[in-house]
Amino acid sequence: MAQGYVKAADLPQVIPVFPLPGAILLPRGQLPLNIFEPRYLNMIDDAMAGDRIIGMIQPQGGPQRLPGLSPIGCAGRITSYAETSDGRYLITLTGCARFRLGGEIPARTPYRQIRADFAPFEADLSAPPVDDVGLDRDGLLDALRAYLETRGLDIDWDTAETAPPEALINSLSMALPFDPPEKQALLEAASLTDRSAVLTALLTIDAATDGDGEAPSMQ
Repeated sequence: MAQGYVKAADLPQVIPVFPLPGAILLPRGQLPLNIFEPRYLNMIDDAMAGDRIIGMIQPQGGPQRLPGLSPIGCAGRITSYAETSDGRYLITLTGCARFRLGGEIPARTPYRQIRADFAPFEADLSAPPVDDVGLDRDGLLDALRAYLETRGLDIDWDTAETAPPEALINSLSMALPFDPPEKQALLEAASLTDRSAVLTALLTIDAATDGDGEAPSMQ
């Protein structure tokens, strides 16, 4: 159960969205955000005065003034909030459930709002799996090891080997610096098993193609 929501109808039908390329939120994942643009400061103020729900969604198309939006995003609840001395907001969004974009609504707010259809992803609100049934953890960790070695990076392998499957797969999917289309593929994966397979494939491909040249940093 995510943030007390047990069915799709419990979530608001109209939500504000934060279009951000290269950033995805997944159910029960935690996404820290540094908010400084006035329109999004306004959005956080309004969300904090209401149900604290914000949709993370990737923009589509070029850098036009009002880019299109991807068909699938994920709603999160503000679970941590702090204001800095220079007026920025440091928040953490905890993922509730993915949604299908039901259309953008006209709004007088400076930020964008959409109709969110959570019904196709109601299973996101269920308890996560606690074991590796159906998952190839060894294959995933082997691909991750090769990926990190090409970049001269390392992680806490004890944690990676023992973490609950959803926590491991979703945290890697959110944190690793894949391109926006690859991030979207991870977001749209139908199940955790599918997401693990997509993640393993992306790690394997990137390890094979990025082995030379300057190693990028993991963000």
